[in-house]
Amino acid sequence: MATPTPLPEAEVQAFLRTHGDWRLEGGALARTFEAPTFLAGVAFVDQVAKLAEAADHHPDIDIRWRKVTLRFVTHDAGNRVTALDARLADECDLLFRALPK
Repeated sequence: MATPTPLPEAEVQAFLRTHGDWRLEGGALARTFEAPTFLAGVAFVDQVAKLAEAADHHPDIDIRWRKVTLRFVTHDAGNRVTALDARLADECDLLFRALPK
C-alpha cells in the first residue's frame, strides 16, 4: 500500500474556502455540527462511523450533548490532510444535511 500524499497547502485552503464550516485545527480538518437533538447527533455519528469504516479511515469524534466535532487527518501522511480527509469531510457534510430536522 502506497503512503498517502498530503494535499498541497493551496488545495487545503481551497477546500476550506468552499466548505466554510470546516477549519484547520492542529493540522486536521475540523468541524462542529449541531444536531437538533442528542439522539439525532448520535445517529449522525453512527452514519459517520459506517462511512469511515468503509473507507478504513477514521476521524476523531467528540460528542457533547447535541454537538458533534469531527477531525480528519492522515497519520500515515505525517499527520497532514490528504484527499481522503477532504473527501470524507465533504461526505459528512452531505450526511448531516440529510438528517431529519
